[in-house]
Amino acid sequence: MAQPFRLSRGGRIDRTRPVRFTFNGRTVDGFHGDSVASALLANGIHLVGRSFKYHRPRGILSHGSDEPSALLSVDRGPGRVDPNNRASVVEVRDGLATHSQNHWPSLEHDVGAINDLLSPVFVAGFYYKTFMWPKKFWDQVYEPVIRAAAGLGKAPSVPDPDRYANRHAHCDVLVVGAGPAGLAAALAAARTGRRVILADEGPEPGGTLLHDTSAEIDGRPAAQWLEAALVELDSRENVILLSRTTAFGYYNHNHVALAERITDHLPNPGTAPRERLWQVRAGKVVLATGAHERPLVFADNDRPGILLAESVRVFLNRYGVAPGRRIVFATSGVSAYAAALDARAAGLAVTLVDLRSEDECGPELASLRAAGIEVLTGHTVIGAKGAKRVTGLVVAPVDRAGRCGAHHLIPCDCVGMSGGWTPAVHLFSQSRGKLDYNAAIDAFVPGTSVQGERSAGAAKGTYDLAACLTEGDAAGAAAAGSAERRRFTASPTPTGFRPVRAMPTDADPTKVRAFVDFQNDVTAKDIGLAVREGFRSIEHVKRYTTTGMATDQGKTSNMNALGLVAGQLDTTLPSVGTTTFRPPYTPVTFGTLVGPARHALFDPIRTTPIHAWAEARGAAFENVALWRRAWYFPKPGESMHDAVARECKAVREGVGIFDASTLGKIEVVGPDAAEFMNRLYINPWLKLEVGRCRYGLMLKEDGYILDDGVVARVAPDRFHVTTTTGGAARVLAHMEDYLQTEWPDLRVFLTSTTEQWAVIAVQGPKARAVISALVEGIDLSPAAFPHMAMRTGTICGVPTRLFRVSFTGELGFEINVPSDHALAVWEAVHAAGEPFGITPYGTETMHVLRAEKGYIIVGQETDGTVTPDDVGLSGMIAKAKKDFVGKRSLARPDVVAPGRKQLVGLVTDDPALVLDEGAQLVADPDQPIPMRMLGHVTSSYGSANCGRSIALALVADGRARLGGHLHATTPEGFARVTVVDPVFLDPTGERIHA
Repeated sequence: MAQPFRLSRGGRIDRTRPVRFTFNGRTVDGFHGDSVASALLANGIHLVGRSFKYHRPRGILSHGSDEPSALLSVDRGPGRVDPNNRASVVEVRDGLATHSQNHWPSLEHDVGAINDLLSPVFVAGFYYKTFMWPKKFWDQVYEPVIRAAAGLGKAPSVPDPDRYANRHAHCDVLVVGAGPAGLAAALAAARTGRRVILADEGPEPGGTLLHDTSAEIDGRPAAQWLEAALVELDSRENVILLSRTTAFGYYNHNHVALAERITDHLPNPGTAPRERLWQVRAGKVVLATGAHERPLVFADNDRPGILLAESVRVFLNRYGVAPGRRIVFATSGVSAYAAALDARAAGLAVTLVDLRSEDECGPELASLRAAGIEVLTGHTVIGAKGAKRVTGLVVAPVDRAGRCGAHHLIPCDCVGMSGGWTPAVHLFSQSRGKLDYNAAIDAFVPGTSVQGERSAGAAKGTYDLAACLTEGDAAGAAAAGSAERRRFTASPTPTGFRPVRAMPTDADPTKVRAFVDFQNDVTAKDIGLAVREGFRSIEHVKRYTTTGMATDQGKTSNMNALGLVAGQLDTTLPSVGTTTFRPPYTPVTFGTLVGPARHALFDPIRTTPIHAWAEARGAAFENVALWRRAWYFPKPGESMHDAVARECKAVREGVGIFDASTLGKIEVVGPDAAEFMNRLYINPWLKLEVGRCRYGLMLKEDGYILDDGVVARVAPDRFHVTTTTGGAARVLAHMEDYLQTEWPDLRVFLTSTTEQWAVIAVQGPKARAVISALVEGIDLSPAAFPHMAMRTGTICGVPTRLFRVSFTGELGFEINVPSDHALAVWEAVHAAGEPFGITPYGTETMHVLRAEKGYIIVGQETDGTVTPDDVGLSGMIAKAKKDFVGKRSLARPDVVAPGRKQLVGLVTDDPALVLDEGAQLVADPDQPIPMRMLGHVTSSYGSANCGRSIALALVADGRARLGGHLHATTPEGFARVTVVDPVFLDPTGERIHA
């Protein structure tokens, strides 16, 4: 198996399990446990992509989620193609197909590389200056070209065949990050018996312990300590250990969102979900998210083969891969020395270039020279040589004044650079915690916490292994409420460094392209230009240059950019501040966010128990709130207008049957139920008799109508409340809000019973005759069972709450039965009504029938600014009531001011013209523009029973305009209308009391 850069031994890969995948069609060999990045490097492949702006050759920079350059399109099979995957985190498996992005016609020969030659033109902000003129070019040239060039990978074009899961979880302690600090925190918390979730983005826990092969903890190899820790955590039932799980968002009240990758690494995932969204509500959170290594900023620091120093160490020790045979480490600090020693131990040729002077270095210098490694102290990096892979590093001695000496070329095929460390404070900042600047480590660290959170280890700026473990233990114990603490011993972890924003150079700074943001091709001179052009806020500099706006969100570029801005402004880093850390921490697939909510589950539709019956009889349906309701029942050859006209005539002249099960239903129970209702509604309820109903109107605190519905008093301490279909949840929440926060002393219980009761409305002159043979235990005579009454009994042997109410203005009954029996009762009622010509009707007919009677629909005749008086219902307000929700607001000056819009009816001069709902109303169509609008049409229908079109409208001083004329807008112009009473049919209400 040809892997020329695979070390003969070492690493955590399984050499007994070879894996084969493809890169741009080329077969690549690897082992189980490899990442795509490590396998590519093992095969000597360094050129893996092109940069976004200049299309420069780019390679692998990092080993983790901070990778900005090695972005690949990953093909896991039909329909499973994802762009912009970081090669450093994608695990290899047989059959995986990967492709580089952002080039044409090929990765090696990219026409877009012409942009690199034109880079003097494409400076920071060039698009703001260039695309302004000539003006007509924007639509014809600039926008089409920009859209064609924008983006990196190609978005999938076929439906995603994978499944995604969503889980809500609660725990006492959530630990994010399973490095040394996170593991110590999880162990300390778990030993108290608290429920613990430990989440880590890697395929296996351990963090730096996975590649720091020389480390010791408490006198034994770190690998043994790690194994024992994982065995203990795995054995505890109170611990959930999640690998391949990224905490990407930290929200209010310790709500943390995690994305778990379940099957991408498996060759045969079966039916398991691809990813799972965990929504965790934690009592306390411990953030042990580690730190990111900073690149060095020097000319051509983006050449393939130039990696972060710690990543070189990871590839060597964890994956058994040599990123090169001749490695130069360039650094301004200590940690690169450990990487250099490991590279030398692997048999590689190593040179180390340190910006620090000899007297700034510590014992690490002697250790490298003792290992036979050439160390050039007091040297800067002038630039890198090579094109599609680094071939050499140009270095020079530099004095304390920054003056460079003679240049010297060091041939190499790999560079490991290290400019220090930056704590990963992203989640802490998302939690709204305040950052403090720690000058000793040149980094922003967690300061004041806002939520129940603690940071530990490198995420807090603590880099020494023993200190990380001790700090993690203390954070986990404190989060679990334990006073126990323990101290760890471990081999030292030197990480000191001299902060450097850009490596000293004697080159012309206006010509040097030293990259800060590798993905967006932002250079140090771009940041300098932004400051010179007047940008002072780091957020403005970020947007002007696009630094930190790539998919890595500034993980590798942020601190260097901040330092360069501070240097240009001659100010301190704290005064510059930081950019905003927004979720997600790393990109999250749409599938993870959506979860199972797609297709029919994307917008869930509820159906009534009678839905199948209506469907079988050819009903057309409409969506109302979350419900699918029968709209109308067309016969063969009938249009919607014809079907609705027929249904309306049937209800007025015979009998109709309607499924009203979607009405919201709430049971209000308790000794203080009547008092509770009295305070919520404008109507009086204390003296309502058992077995009687009342139309209730509910207001918001501002005096505007919130909802309405018929309410029945079932018992002295029980009310059956109905609401509009779309208002059920809103009304219940409104009730609970007042019960829990305003009147907690009231002895009342609220229960939603919307699904418990199905409602069958039988309406029309023959309604009583239809149901009389089916009802038992209830006298249906008008005297015994008047309008607005409720009786209990049975229908077809099924218990029922039978309401004599009507939303049509006809004799009507609403049969409430348990939902399980609804279809059987419906079919029995329909069969009993066939001799009477019973006609099923839908929501459109219901709308027409209620409009003929001038009945309002909340949300159609109301818009959140309508009062009871506006719709002619002020007479319902109980004059003797001291107070109810919204009463005081009804006295506000703007509510009682003249000129408010009031509900009226409209009839057009042309009886066949049906106005558009929402049509505006004016007094004079010839008035100059802008016209004064007097109101608008709220409902408009063609009425077969009235023999013409009818409409309801809200019109300024509407009641004073009865008998007058207005003009309504139509697609053809204006149509004259007459203002009439909103009740078009049976104004005395004789039919309803039959």
